[in-house]
Amino acid sequence: MTRKDIDCEEALGRLFAFLDHELDAEERDAMQYHLARCRSCFSRANFEQRLKQRLRELREDSAATTSERIERLLQSF
Repeated sequence: MTRKDIDCEEALGRLFAFLDHELDAEERDAMQYHLARCRSCFSRANFEQRLKQRLRELREDSAATTSERIERLLQSF
Protein backbone atom coordinates (compact mmCIF):
# COMPACT_ATOMS: atom_id res chain seq x y z
CA MET A 1 0.00 0.00 0.00
CA THR A 2 1.33 3.42 -0.93
CA ARG A 3 1.02 6.10 1.72
CA LYS A 4 -0.27 9.46 0.51
CA ASP A 5 1.42 12.43 2.18
CA ILE A 6 -1.04 15.01 3.40
CA ASP A 7 -0.45 18.64 4.34
CA CYS A 8 -1.58 20.44 7.49
CA GLU A 9 -4.81 21.69 5.94
CA GLU A 10 -5.83 18.16 5.00
CA ALA A 11 -4.75 16.81 8.39
CA LEU A 12 -6.78 19.37 10.29
CA GLY A 13 -9.75 18.74 8.02
CA ARG A 14 -9.65 15.05 8.90
CA LEU A 15 -8.72 15.47 12.55
CA PHE A 16 -12.11 14.79 14.11
CA ALA A 17 -12.78 11.81 11.87
CA PHE A 18 -9.35 10.49 12.90
CA LEU A 19 -10.05 10.98 16.60
CA ASP A 20 -13.45 9.33 16.22
CA HIS A 21 -11.90 6.32 14.40
CA GLU A 22 -13.90 7.03 11.24
CA LEU A 23 -11.06 6.90 8.68
CA ASP A 24 -10.19 3.91 6.56
CA ALA A 25 -6.77 2.29 7.02
CA GLU A 26 -5.03 4.34 4.31
CA GLU A 27 -6.35 7.66 5.61
CA ARG A 28 -5.51 6.69 9.20
CA ASP A 29 -1.96 5.77 8.18
CA ALA A 30 -1.56 9.10 6.36
CA MET A 31 -2.76 10.97 9.45
CA GLN A 32 -0.47 9.05 11.76
CA TYR A 33 2.48 9.69 9.43
CA HIS A 34 1.70 13.41 9.30
CA LEU A 35 1.16 13.71 13.06
CA ALA A 36 4.44 11.94 13.73
CA ARG A 37 6.27 14.60 11.71
CA CYS A 38 4.29 17.80 12.33
CA ARG A 39 4.57 19.17 15.85
CA SER A 40 1.83 21.76 15.29
CA CYS A 41 -0.78 19.26 14.08
CA PHE A 42 0.30 16.75 16.73
CA SER A 43 -0.24 19.39 19.44
CA ARG A 44 -3.69 20.22 18.05
CA ALA A 45 -4.65 16.54 17.90
CA ASN A 46 -3.40 16.02 21.44
CA PHE A 47 -5.42 19.01 22.70
CA GLU A 48 -8.59 17.89 20.93
CA GLN A 49 -8.19 14.33 22.24
CA ARG A 50 -7.74 15.58 25.82
CA LEU A 51 -10.73 17.91 25.46
CA LYS A 52 -12.93 15.07 24.17
CA GLN A 53 -11.85 12.90 27.10
CA ARG A 54 -12.57 15.61 29.67
CA LEU A 55 -15.98 16.32 28.14
CA ARG A 56 -16.78 12.61 28.27
CA GLU A 57 -15.76 12.50 31.95
CA LEU A 58 -17.80 15.59 32.78
CA ARG A 59 -20.87 14.19 31.04
CA GLU A 60 -20.65 11.16 33.30
CA ASP A 61 -20.69 13.40 36.39
CA SER A 62 -24.44 14.04 36.42
CA ALA A 63 -24.46 15.32 40.02
CA ALA A 64 -22.52 18.48 39.11
CA THR A 65 -24.22 21.55 37.71
CA THR A 66 -23.31 22.73 34.24
CA SER A 67 -21.34 25.69 35.58
CA GLU A 68 -19.38 23.40 37.94
CA ARG A 69 -18.52 21.08 35.05
CA ILE A 70 -17.39 23.99 32.85
CA GLU A 71 -15.28 25.38 35.68
CA ARG A 72 -13.57 22.00 36.21
CA LEU A 73 -12.99 21.67 32.47
CA LEU A 74 -11.32 25.07 32.30
CA GLN A 75 -9.16 24.30 35.32
CA SER A 76 -7.90 21.09 33.71
CA PHE A 77 -6.22 23.05 30.91
